[in-house]
Amino acid sequence: AGQSHVTRTLRNAIERDRVHHAYLFSGPRGVGKTTSARALARAINCEQGPTPDPCGVCTHCESILQGNSADVKEIDGASNNSVESVRSLREEVQYLPQSRKRIFIIDEVHMLSNHAFNALLKTLEEPPAHVMFIFATTEPNNLPDTILSRCQRFEFKRIPMTTVVSYLANICKSEGIQIDEGGLRLIARAGEGSMRDSQSLLDQVISFAGKEITTEQVASALGLVDRAFLYRMLKGMVTYNAALCLEAINSVYDAGYDLAEFASEMLELLRNATLIVLSKDSFKFVDIPEDERKELEGLAKESTPDVFTRSFQVMLD
Repeated sequence: AGQSHVTRTLRNAIERDRVHHAYLFSGPRGVGKTTSARALARAINCEQGPTPDPCGVCTHCESILQGNSADVKEIDGASNNSVESVRSLREEVQYLPQSRKRIFIIDEVHMLSNHAFNALLKTLEEPPAHVMFIFATTEPNNLPDTILSRCQRFEFKRIPMTTVVSYLANICKSEGIQIDEGGLRLIARAGEGSMRDSQSLLDQVISFAGKEITTEQVASALGLVDRAFLYRMLKGMVTYNAALCLEAINSVYDAGYDLAEFASEMLELLRNATLIVLSKDSFKFVDIPEDERKELEGLAKESTPDVFTRSFQVMLD
C-alpha cells in the first residue's frame, strides 16, 4: 500500500528478466518492507513465473505464504548477527533449490556485526546463479558501503493518511465493524504513516469499543486529545483571547488527557495553520480532512502570518 514506485520497478524487472541478485528495502517501520520481500519471493518462485502476478495457489506460493518453504528462508538480523550465523548461511547457499531460486530474506540487517558483514561480503559479491538476497532495514545508514554498493536499493515511504484510512475502512467493512471516518483519521494519524501500527491501533480500538465505534471512543481508547479542544486553543491564541486558551487547557486537564500530548498535537496543528497562512497552495503539504481545512482557513483570516509563526516558535520552545 502506497509504495507504487517500488512495486512498479520490481514488476518491470520481472517482466524484462532483469531481476538483481541482491535487494535492499529500507524505510520506516510498518510500511511493507518484509511483506514486499515475501511477495517478490513468490513472484520469482511461482510455478507460473517468474511473474509479477504470482498465482498464490501453487505449492511454492502456498509454502512461502505459510512460512515453511525450503527455498525461502527468513532470518532475523538481530538474533542472528554473529559470524557463525553468516557462515551457516554461506553453507546453505551452496544447495540447489527445489524451485527456481534460493531466497534469503534478512530482516533488520543493520543489526549484523561488522565481522558478520565481512563474512557475508564475498557471497554477496559473487553469489551462485540460483541465490537471491533481500535485505530489509529501518536504518540503512548503519550498513557498510561495501554492502550498499552490491544491492539495488528501494526506499519505502511513509504511507499517506488517505491510503491508510482507505485500507482500514476495507478491514472494518470485511469484519462488519461500523466506525466514523473521523475515527479512522485519528487512528491513521496516530499510526504516523505505518500501516502495521495503524492496524494494531484499530485492533485496540475494536477491543475497547466493540463493533460500533464513534470518533469520541477512538480518542478515548488511544488517549488522543479531542480536536475541538485544539481548535479552541488555537482560536484563543490567534485572536488574543486568554480566557478561551485557559478554558481549553482546563477542559483538556479535566478530561484526563496528557498535557504533553496536548502540547505535541497543538504544535502539529500550529504547523499546519502556519503553512496555510503563508501560502494558499500549501494544502498539498498538509494531510488533514476537508472540514479541518475550512476551519483553518477561517482562522487564518482572523490574524496575520507573524502571529502564527511566533506562536509556532513559542510552542516549539
